[in-house]
Amino acid sequence: KASQAALLAAQQQLAANRARVDGTTLKDHPQVRDAAAAVRNAYLTLARTELPAPVSGFVARRNVQLGQRVSPGTALMAVVPLEQVWVDANFKEPQLARMRVGQPVALTADLYGASTVFHGKVAGFGAGTGSAFALLPAQNATGNWIKIVQRVPVRIALDPREVAAHPLQIGLSMKADVDVRGGEGARLPQLAGASAAWSTDVFDSSDALADARVAAIIVANQSASARAAAERSTPDRKLLASSPSAGVPLRLHAGAAQQPSVD
Repeated sequence: KASQAALLAAQQQLAANRARVDGTTLKDHPQVRDAAAAVRNAYLTLARTELPAPVSGFVARRNVQLGQRVSPGTALMAVVPLEQVWVDANFKEPQLARMRVGQPVALTADLYGASTVFHGKVAGFGAGTGSAFALLPAQNATGNWIKIVQRVPVRIALDPREVAAHPLQIGLSMKADVDVRGGEGARLPQLAGASAAWSTDVFDSSDALADARVAAIIVANQSASARAAAERSTPDRKLLASSPSAGVPLRLHAGAAQQPSVD
């Protein structure tokens, strides 16, 4: 009775398992999905032990040394892409009256002297003066207020070819002369840029490689399952005698319908 009860329980468990996975493929099996998620997480954890730089550039302000242990969220270093830099010129309020977006600009850097002239265009204006966004903004509500001419940051885009020929470092001093002739355009940009100035896909490869690894494992197991199923469905037709001779009885292990013939 105990054996029959155990058999009945096993049959019921088998029926429940079949009902749970009825009509599912190996890829959609719940246990396979759980295993695939575990493999994907382990692969990503291993891949993230290497930190690729999102852009190409020069290392600046390095805060980590070789062999040092770091925790998540720690700033390791700054990577500066010097092939695309811009100039923030702080112009006085009266100088902005005829200044417009797109006007040509001639610039010189103290690094190269007046003989090297950079050419650029006005890319945009700051939304406020420098003092408005200071850590301690000026308090003008008092009665002893003194007027001080404010400065507004103006972004100037440089020619990438000239920057490649004469590299510029961040923080250098430059002199900018804006050609304000024909200043009838808009003083502020009307639309934001349609595309980002910088984009990277170095972090997308880890997810793709993890998915490819999971898919390869599933395909390999599907092939193994198919081979095993084919072997189970094919009757074992091995003969008892490897070299039959006259008078030797022959018998099939799987009990085929036809009888083997021996010449």
